Amino acid sequence: MHTMKIAIASAAVGLWVFSAGAVTVTPADAMSQVGHAAKVCGVVASAVFDANSRAHPTFVTLISPEQPRANPALTAVIYSTDRAKFGGTPEAVLQGQRICVTGFVSFFRQRPEMILSDPTQVSYVTPQSIAEAR
Repeated sequence: MHTMKIAIASAAVGLWVFSAGAVTVTPADAMSQVGHAAKVCGVVASAVFDANSRAHPTFVTLISPEQPRANPALTAVIYSTDRAKFGGTPEAVLQGQRICVTGFVSFFRQRPEMILSDPTQVSYVTPQSIAEAR
């Protein structure tokens, strides 16, 4: 029992450090954060719900707004078990939005990926000027 309490305390402290110490990068620089917690900010180029896949994930592709045609991107994944937390249709809400996602960056299918399990991992970015909105 005593060992379990220590493990839970460590996990809680680790979560706090995780969110407080996340580095902010663009989707093009997300690869450099694989294996670390990061805050990745960009534009949602696509958001697709895959109803045919076993886990029914929603794939959110985040790109750098200054490099919209560049290949480097971050894929954020919302699994069906968490969809309701994001309003039920995150693909419709997130499409085209400027957002930041915070979490652990992993490497999957040759690109950086982040699992989103809670809406607090997503924050919306308001453009500073009309020129940024384009």
